[in-house]
Amino acid sequence: MNAEQSNKRAHIITVSNEKGGTGKSTISMHLAIKLMMEGFSVATFDLDGRQGSLSKYIENRKKYCETKGIELPIPEHTRVLPEDNYYLVPQAREKLAFQIYEASSKFDAIIIDTPGTKNYLFEEAHKFSDTVITPISDSLIDLNVLADIDLESGRVRMPGHYANFIWDMKKYLASQGKSYLNWIVTGNKLSSYNSKNKATVFSYLERLAKLYGFRFTPGLKDRVIYKELFLEGLTVLDMQNENLKMKMTISHLAAKREIKALAEFICPPEAR
Repeated sequence: MNAEQSNKRAHIITVSNEKGGTGKSTISMHLAIKLMMEGFSVATFDLDGRQGSLSKYIENRKKYCETKGIELPIPEHTRVLPEDNYYLVPQAREKLAFQIYEASSKFDAIIIDTPGTKNYLFEEAHKFSDTVITPISDSLIDLNVLADIDLESGRVRMPGHYANFIWDMKKYLASQGKSYLNWIVTGNKLSSYNSKNKATVFSYLERLAKLYGFRFTPGLKDRVIYKELFLEGLTVLDMQNENLKMKMTISHLAAKREIKALAEFICPPEAR
């Protein structure tokens, strides 16, 4: 992805997991700001419109900038509410598809934050995806979306419902001429200590990566700093801004390293 190649279609990143509470909005916001700081134009879509975590994050950021009289990078944002009338869903699908298609000719990257349950918005977002990022915690329960595992024998019985969905989506994209979907599973809200449970989850994820064709990275720890920054619409990447005059703590620095490592895993510098 080259910031100067504005005539090319945007790279579309969908942050998705068929489970709520995995920290999709935190990753979406930090990735958007990271790309903007590198000179790319970014649009964001919040398809989890009722909960609206990403929308609230960006709203907090705008208010903070207005209150402090400073400028920080803010992506072009669209909040989408689901259509409750079943008969209007086809038109709603078309509208979302048009919005994403229109934005793809105006921006270098589009980041889509999806609902935690599958609906037509969830499905439509994946149809446009170049990269899918799936946050997951270090919980054996969270592994169920990826695989049905016999914990006694360690045998993987069958793919989970979300892994099956991604497989179907890969087949759909291939039928549309897109031969490769960059699927990344990243740890998020990870416990700060090394436990047997955490090691077991990571071991399974490494195995599942080979079976189901995704790349796995440990990702982000469960840090209070992410929750605190949300209230002001800030990211750990903003701490270096001289206008903020905020002292970098050890937690800030560690979180910043995690975000940088995640961004480079998703899109290595040589590929940008």
